[in-house]
Amino acid sequence: MRIRTVGIFAAAMVMVTVMICAGAGVSGIAGAAGAGSASSVVKSTSQEQTNIEVTVYNGNIGLVKDVRSVTLPPGKGELRFMDVAARINPVTVHVRSVNAPDSLVVLEQNYEYDLMDENKLLDKYVGKKIRIIEDNKYQDRKDTVEAELLSNNNGQIYRIGGEIYLGHPGIKVLPELPDNLIARPTLTWLYDNKAAKPHSVEVSYITGNITWKADYVLVLDRYDKKADLSGWVTVDNKSGAAYRDAALKLVAGEVNRAKDEDYERPMRVYKAAASREYAPAPSFEEKSLFEYHIYTLQRRTTLKENQTKQISFIDAPGASASKDYIAYGIQSWFSSAFKDTNPRQPVNVYVRFKNSRDNSLGMPLPGGIMRLYKKDDEGSLQFIGEDRIKHTPKDEEIKLKVGEAFDIAVERSQTDFKQLTSKQYESEWEITLRNHKDEDITVQLIEPLFGTWQVLPGAPKYTKLDANTIRFDVAVPKDKEVKVKYRVRVGY
Repeated sequence: MRIRTVGIFAAAMVMVTVMICAGAGVSGIAGAAGAGSASSVVKSTSQEQTNIEVTVYNGNIGLVKDVRSVTLPPGKGELRFMDVAARINPVTVHVRSVNAPDSLVVLEQNYEYDLMDENKLLDKYVGKKIRIIEDNKYQDRKDTVEAELLSNNNGQIYRIGGEIYLGHPGIKVLPELPDNLIARPTLTWLYDNKAAKPHSVEVSYITGNITWKADYVLVLDRYDKKADLSGWVTVDNKSGAAYRDAALKLVAGEVNRAKDEDYERPMRVYKAAASREYAPAPSFEEKSLFEYHIYTLQRRTTLKENQTKQISFIDAPGASASKDYIAYGIQSWFSSAFKDTNPRQPVNVYVRFKNSRDNSLGMPLPGGIMRLYKKDDEGSLQFIGEDRIKHTPKDEEIKLKVGEAFDIAVERSQTDFKQLTSKQYESEWEITLRNHKDEDITVQLIEPLFGTWQVLPGAPKYTKLDANTIRFDVAVPKDKEVKVKYRVRVGY
């Protein structure tokens, strides 16, 4: 007996073709153990759907409610509920008959996810004979050989004509599909039915790999006093199923989930297609749900498998806004000699507005990224910054950090420092502000103190923000310079 090795590259290019006998197909796949005869096996696909609802959460999960009209023979039998999400969590499945709940009893449930692929098909034919079609390029014909598959572990090993082949090029032809493989994820129930009329079967389950997020666009007016807010929700469906003409709901909030290590299977990576839906606002209706907020799309939509969909969410023109210039001190400066190697401080620019009804808003806003734009002198929108907001209830203020001011200079100088005791310090400061803009501004100097602090007499007026923070509001005319001087004692 001789052993022959076929080139690895040739073996890697093999394509498998399954030839199915007449009358055989996916319907010939065996069902769950204990099921009745073949005549009592009923298959349901998405074609029988009468309603589909999808509720998507922030935490990469979705709740699917799939309602189908299914006719079941009386007595015990098997129902194969096909076209469910590949990322379904089987332990979350709930099934009921909507129209005849007392007539349908589920005795056993199975989730079939051993989906067929080339290696699994060949695994089922180890020790059996298959055919291999070779392309004979020299004689311009195709040759067929009969081979016994001895192993499919890290490559195929065949017995052909009394010889052992380590791999073999050509198209593998199988006589039929194995009984215990299925083409797509399927829920299988062993049931006992007492009703003669069709059931309206509702199946609900939680699936992974479906999520949503909110994105916003805020366009400021010329004077940064008004803003137009528009929002989009992006739904990313990689759950392994399509939801056609679905009622879509989105839940905003942090839903606690117990970790299930058995369910955390490796995720398959897909390339997602993107689409965008434009709809007159408001396209979503918002309501409270427990400690969360739920947003219901006021029409039906289709979530294709491996699709990223954007839907218009909010449109609120003319909201009042304001702009703040803020320079922050550092707490450690007040307990040590300040080095003037880099006296310049950044001046942060913030835009804030109130999420209230009297400000053209007032709907709870899901967390997301808010991007800011403004028109230039030629009327073209230009991107000026972005910030992430948290879930924001109505009547709360939203504060966005846009960037740093270019035409405002703030320099800090420590003019005196004393260590009074091992834990008490006194320092004197001179802060210079220069405004190179063509308008008057107000800069907020925020000083983070600590311990038992005291601003000594002679300082400008300040506001105490909290137990350890003060703020100087400094008006700086255009093209002018203003100095702020004060002395402070900190320590324990």
